Amino acid sequence: MNSSLILMRLNLVLLILISVIGCTHQEDSIVSTQTSTRILQIFNWNNYIAPETIQRFEASCDCYMKQDYFSDNEEMLAKLSAGATGYDLIVPTGNAMDTLIRQGVLIPLDKELLPNLKNIHPAYLNTQFDPGNQFSVPYAYTITLLGFNANKIRDLGLPTDTWAIIFEPQYLQKIKGRVTVLDSPRELLAAALLYLGYAANDQDEAHWNQAKELIIRAKPFWAAFSNTSYIREMAIGDLWVSHGYSNDLFQAAMDAQKTKRPFAIDYAIPKQGAVMSLDSMVLHKSGKYPDLAHQFINFMLDGKNSAELTNLIGSGNPNVTAKPFIRSELVQNKVIFPDEDTFSRLEMITDLNSTQRRILSRIWTEIKLR
Repeated sequence: MNSSLILMRLNLVLLILISVIGCTHQEDSIVSTQTSTRILQIFNWNNYIAPETIQRFEASCDCYMKQDYFSDNEEMLAKLSAGATGYDLIVPTGNAMDTLIRQGVLIPLDKELLPNLKNIHPAYLNTQFDPGNQFSVPYAYTITLLGFNANKIRDLGLPTDTWAIIFEPQYLQKIKGRVTVLDSPRELLAAALLYLGYAANDQDEAHWNQAKELIIRAKPFWAAFSNTSYIREMAIGDLWVSHGYSNDLFQAAMDAQKTKRPFAIDYAIPKQGAVMSLDSMVLHKSGKYPDLAHQFINFMLDGKNSAELTNLIGSGNPNVTAKPFIRSELVQNKVIFPDEDTFSRLEMITDLNSTQRRILSRIWTEIKLR
């Protein structure tokens, strides 16, 4: 092999080595950049932040958001108790807040970092589960109510303003197999207690047993206990009545409308009263970026950002500056924005002590087995 050929090959090897080293440095730089980027970790209900809101927040803070989801508060609390960590921010409901505060796993808020807190209506502040809002900032609320196929129920001449439609055989026999109730002991027991004339938070064991018997009597007429599937089943017409959440029933109504079903889905707050669930933003001790979490909370307290969630899923909105950005038909909806009379008939479920939890668990087991 002549010397010029050897020199050419040496030069080629040298170029390859330089290229490899350059790529390695470039990859290291990318990894370093990704590692240094702040990631806000949120434990949240599914579909509970509008995608455009996320994009705008990420752009504003030069950060990323990562969400894990839970379907109910019990699941969220169980996962945290089992060791799930790293969440900067969680969005629990009021009765779960009691547990989180008692466990000492939340970081107190620095309200100096939350100037937009003034945008929250006073009716949703200083709650029983967090007096003075030491740990929580209201995010959105839902109401547990009756959803129904307006055409079918009108044709059958059934009432839609009372819990009787899911508890009384005289009505249920006309809609047997077309009714679902929530697979939640607190929610279902609350509806039964309200129908019996008690408070949703009544903790008298004798009253709980009366509610249990009412539920067991009605159970043979129900199609299922359901927390999620009722949305689709209402939208396609398989169900005619559902005990469900206002957000879900709003979605079912929109889905039925979009697919041009020959019926309308409507929903109503029974005259006996209903449960309101206030979801709040809280900071968890296992999070890495409490300052970024404060930044997100204050961002979501801006009226325009808060309004995007209501426009997306029909959630109730405690932010007084959001209304100008919410579609007019939603602002006029008394389920989303209850008037003073309706608001007076709503209750937030409170937490139970360990003895009450055991009693409720036994009652729920009896309901499911009979």
